Amino acid sequence: MDKHYWLHDKENPEVLRFLREENEYARRVMQHTTELQKSLYREMRARIDEEDVSVPVRDGDHFYYRRTEPGRQYYLYCRRAREPRAAEEVVLDLNEVARGYDYCDLGTYAVSPDHSMLAWSADTSGNERYTLRFKNLDTGEELDDVLTDVHWQARWANDSSTLFYTTLDDTMRPYRLWRHRIGTSQTDDALVYEEPDLAFRLRLTRTRSGRYLLLRLESQVTTEVHVLDADNPDDPFRLVQPRSPGVEYYLLHHGDRFFILTNHEAMNFKLAEAPVGRASCENWRDVVAHRETVLIEDAEVFANHLVLFERESAQLRVRVIDLRSRDQHVVAFDESLYTIWSGRNPEFDTHIIRLVYSSLVTPRTVIDYNMEERTFVFRKREIVMGGYEASEYHSERLYVPTSDETLVPVSIVYKKGLKRDGSNPLVLYGYGAYGESQDPEFESARLSLLDRGFIYAIAHVRGGSEMGRQWYEDGKLDKKINTFTDFIDCAEYLIAEGYTSSERLVIEGFSAGGLLIGAVVNMRPDLFAAAIADVPFVDVVNTMMDESIPLTVNEYEEWGNPVRKDVREYLRSYSPVDNVRPQEYPHMLVLAGFNDPRVHYWEPAKWTLKLRQFKTDDNLLLLLTRFDAGHFGPTGRYEYLREYAFELAFILEVLGLIEED
Repeated sequence: MDKHYWLHDKENPEVLRFLREENEYARRVMQHTTELQKSLYREMRARIDEEDVSVPVRDGDHFYYRRTEPGRQYYLYCRRAREPRAAEEVVLDLNEVARGYDYCDLGTYAVSPDHSMLAWSADTSGNERYTLRFKNLDTGEELDDVLTDVHWQARWANDSSTLFYTTLDDTMRPYRLWRHRIGTSQTDDALVYEEPDLAFRLRLTRTRSGRYLLLRLESQVTTEVHVLDADNPDDPFRLVQPRSPGVEYYLLHHGDRFFILTNHEAMNFKLAEAPVGRASCENWRDVVAHRETVLIEDAEVFANHLVLFERESAQLRVRVIDLRSRDQHVVAFDESLYTIWSGRNPEFDTHIIRLVYSSLVTPRTVIDYNMEERTFVFRKREIVMGGYEASEYHSERLYVPTSDETLVPVSIVYKKGLKRDGSNPLVLYGYGAYGESQDPEFESARLSLLDRGFIYAIAHVRGGSEMGRQWYEDGKLDKKINTFTDFIDCAEYLIAEGYTSSERLVIEGFSAGGLLIGAVVNMRPDLFAAAIADVPFVDVVNTMMDESIPLTVNEYEEWGNPVRKDVREYLRSYSPVDNVRPQEYPHMLVLAGFNDPRVHYWEPAKWTLKLRQFKTDDNLLLLLTRFDAGHFGPTGRYEYLREYAFELAFILEVLGLIEED
């Protein structure tokens, strides 16, 4: 029986009173750090270029970019015509959209193929239900068409007057695809597809060639793709290959063929090809075969080149294949520890791919890579105001042996001159779920830790895909415990090797990473000085037993279906709420989003209540609920820094590192 089920009723005055009292308590306890928080905020804000402009992207006859203005929270989305001295057009000012709201998330931002129309949507509550609107970019006129209660994704057909979009069911699953004509009412929109299986959700994309719209139906481990010629929006979508449990496939269009990225008989994925009109599985022919040690995470196709984003031994790399000669090469970078991903590349007939590069010491850098000449043009590096010097910091990757003789990668960064004498404060981050890899990226706000002598570390525990698809399989379902023991082993290793001590070790995780934090503080509370759990998924059994809760059914392939008693007992063996017991716990900061549709506010609230009931220490336990936000916290760039300043002040406070005036 769930004694705290009353917390599920967000209209209950007692629930609101409880959450507000917790917020007041947290702020009262931290009141003496107010000036420190302000100082940290000013410090972090001083590092950002408040008047920034992104690198323009050529798309058709325009260059598109976004920029910020001092003192304003959100981006302005702009363009210029490809003409000498062309004037700037502000396509969308998100600051105006956000006026009067504490939260504003941009969903769809889709310019029509003829560049005359903009479809855009926004969520102003954090519940991830968007309102979609249209703007005539030739006249600046806002159209009367308004689509309410939609999902964030939408794609244009080639006539630039037909838009496809998706809507959500009561469990927040995108399950219906609609066709809208400009100038008509939403009530007249045609239902194109409805997915009845609760384990599957809809994903809508458009090929770079502009020829096809792709409707992808996906569960956690299975996909099915339907194709529509974008020139014929009234035609039905055509099934490519029926779904088969555990088989994923993704299409890229090139001329008279599709390239298919798939794990069919290839755990780490392979790349195949097939004729456009006969793209079912029996016609797939391997282009890049499966490799035991290399995971193909993504692929991009251009007129003459194929680009693979591969991962081996936790390191991402970019492989370029010339489709004419079949020559291939791996793009070389100077650092040994970095991350790389594709930027916006709307053009198909080009030999330039835009890449975005970052590392723990290198700010985000935009690169145009010439795939013919194998040369770089560095377009822009994120400016860190105040004289940041990357040479003053050191990053490295460790491989930590675990109790079952697995080596777990750990990425760390710190300021040079550090002594491994156990005295260093260290923040250890973990996630380990859904096959999502946690790559080492730069964050200027993190300098406020590093410059105070902190080490920052990422434990690449099982449940992600850092070491290939098997790494994911070994950290889910009935092997989920590996995620938690990996993290504990990493913490013990960092202590044993003199990087830190249990009195100086802070751990943090977000969402499924909050589950990780909740599990390990139950298992080894003595190992950590403090823990930060942001929107933590901690009430695992009760949530997974309730199919009415958003996202539950399509999570069965990640956690298991607790209708089965053995699965239910396994979930209960690590569920944080179910394993709180009388013992001393570290200092803890727990964050929740009142409108969060992914991890509902009541999960961290229940956990906090139970911890207060059982913990035997006097350490801080703070619960902060963001009443004006959802799963991902504040949307404004300044509000994000204010919240992070609170977290840093909490860390410095509980470690006794607040500087005296």
